[in-house]
Amino acid sequence: MPPTPSMEDYIERIYWLIQDKGYARVSDIAEALNVHPSSVTKMVQKLDKDQYLIYEKYRGFILTAKGKKLGKRLVYRHELLEDFLKIIGVNKENIYRDVEGIEHHLSWDSIDRIGDLVQFFEEDQSRISQLNDIKDRNEEFD
Repeated sequence: MPPTPSMEDYIERIYWLIQDKGYARVSDIAEALNVHPSSVTKMVQKLDKDQYLIYEKYRGFILTAKGKKLGKRLVYRHELLEDFLKIIGVNKENIYRDVEGIEHHLSWDSIDRIGDLVQFFEEDQSRISQLNDIKDRNEEFD
């Protein structure tokens, strides 16, 4: 059974914390996701049951190979969508909220095609300039 969007959020955050700090604590996750520690504990127990991590009460947890693989992919998806929105000229203050709003609603096929598009633009910076010119012309009519 595939993970729910909520499970993905937790796995993504745990993966980021471990990459950044070397560990992830319940309190760190609760703060990052703006949820109660008891909610984190419940989700960590579910992720343990579904074999995304190994949880030992009072000792913390580690991601399994399955959890690391998914975490890495979720972080890639998040960063790719941020890059995409930057390239197409979305205002910086909207990017994080927009990524959080759309990341769970796109298929992996769509994510892969967005990756191709980002690569297309990054391979030739003049393409980004051309896109910005179109954006600027269209804003004249707003």
